[in-house]
Parts: sequence; C-alpha cells; structure tokens
Amino acid sequence: MAIIEVEGLAKNYGPVRALSGVSFQVEKGEIIGLLGPNGAGKTTTMKILAGYLQPSEGTARIAGHDVVEEPLEVQQRLGYLPENAPLYPDMAVQEYLLMMAELRGVPNDRKLLSDAIFGTGLQNHLTKPIGALSKGFRQRVGLAQAILHKPEVLILDEPTNGLDPNQILEIRALIQRLAQHSTIIVSTHILPEVEATCHRAIIVMDGELQADAKLDELTSTSNAVVAVDKDAKAGLSTLKGVRSVEEIGKSDGFRRYRVVAEKDQELCPMIFDLARKEDWRLAELRPDSRTLESVFRELAEKGAAA
Repeated sequence: MAIIEVEGLAKNYGPVRALSGVSFQVEKGEIIGLLGPNGAGKTTTMKILAGYLQPSEGTARIAGHDVVEEPLEVQQRLGYLPENAPLYPDMAVQEYLLMMAELRGVPNDRKLLSDAIFGTGLQNHLTKPIGALSKGFRQRVGLAQAILHKPEVLILDEPTNGLDPNQILEIRALIQRLAQHSTIIVSTHILPEVEATCHRAIIVMDGELQADAKLDELTSTSNAVVAVDKDAKAGLSTLKGVRSVEEIGKSDGFRRYRVVAEKDQELCPMIFDLARKEDWRLAELRPDSRTLESVFRELAEKGAAA
C-alpha cells in the first residue's frame, strides 16, 4: 500500500483556484521531487499534507490516515520543514530541540535527540543562539526538529533555498541518509536538486498535475542525433516514423542532425542502415537526450499554448 495517497485534491482561496484535481501516490522509501514554478501549487499541496490547510475538495492520506479526519495520527508520522522554518532566534540550539521534542511527545530518549543532532551536523553548535547561526545551520536546525521523532514521511519545502554550494551538497547528502528510514517529498523549483536527490518527479503547473514519472522516464526520448559527412537532411526525412530533421551544427567536415521521431519509433538502427546504403561516413549516432529542464520547459510551453 502507498504511504501517501492523494486523490482529486483541490484548494480554493476565495475565487482563486490554487489546486485542481491533483492525484498521486508515493510508495514507502521513495524520494519524490514536487516541481513547479512559483505559484504553481506546490506549497499548498505540502500544507494540506501537513495538516496546515484543509482541501476544498479531494482527500489525502498518510500511512492510511486521513489528513482532515485524523490530523494527530498524521502529524505523529510526519516531519515537516516549511520554506521559512519557524525558529526562535534567542533560544540555544539544544534548548530549542529539547522544547520541540517535548511538544512532539518524543520519549526522553537521548538516542533520538543524538541522532537528529549528529545527523544534521549540529553537535558543535548546541549552545549557540539560533539567531547567531548562518542560514545553512539555521536550515539544519529546522531539519533536526523535523526528524526528531524518526518520521515515516518527511516533507521538505525548498530545503536548499538561499544556501551556498557547499551547504547545498551537505543537505543533499543528508536527504539521502534520511531516506534510509523515511519517505521524502522535496518541494522545489530548483531542477538540479531533483536530479541530484530524487527518484521520481511530480510536476505541477497552474494548480494542475502535468507529469508524474521516474526521472529516467521523463528524460528519455526516441529521437536521435547523427553526424555524417554529407548533406543528409532529405534522406533522413524519408525514413518511416520521422517527424522532422534539424541540422544542429557542423565540425570537421561533418554535419550534425537531430532526427525527431513521430512516437516511440526506434530511429538509430534505421539511420545506421540508411548511412550504410548511402555510403555516408558516420562520426556520431546516438539516442538524443534531454534534461529535466527541457521537459519542464516543454510542459510550460504546452500550458501557455493551451
């Protein structure tokens, strides 16, 4: 059974429709990237899952518990780091974490507290006021309070926002470690974060679900790139299943083309056979690749056109 189940989720803010019919499931142990531009509905989705907001329509369940009907059961199993973690700058790090452990009803278990502190690298900063820490370490304090109770589900809203490159790498490594005992949703608009840490991406735009797939499935394509020593555009265009041929460069006497397939047509074998038949010299022949950024841009363009 999926540990997170979202069905037909919708949220209205007065006349504004922030979410519309969003549905997805998350299996135990997955790291999911919830993607979308600013204002797409990511944070609204996270707040509904965390029990901060109630949906206008639809249902959401975590570990079998409805977020509206059983909020305490959900929150006992959930760790949540909002984009701007609500910290107390005058409190020392250890004082704050002890307070959060008490509020969460965490047993007086030194190991749980120690795991959260060492897991986030805060062991040398326990007596410092939170307000005196760098933004990266304040982010770690927020993460530590979210994992104090070893939650089954961990929701991180923009966890690397505003951090420097070294801090970003440290947070990425921490997320990978946390995934050993938690299912994680990372909400972000920073695509490299998803490529670096997540197994799967859920893309929301204008409050609607636009894509939900593993990263390799999202970025795979049937298109091909070929470089030959002749003007091959006309010949490549005659191949069955080819939608278009675009010349994308020249170098060392070779012309490079991107050959776009109609659907799931396997183009490389046909291109190889054509090159041999036409006696073309091949410098390159490979499946085309695309990044998560290009997928994101395609979806945005389709949405704008619609």
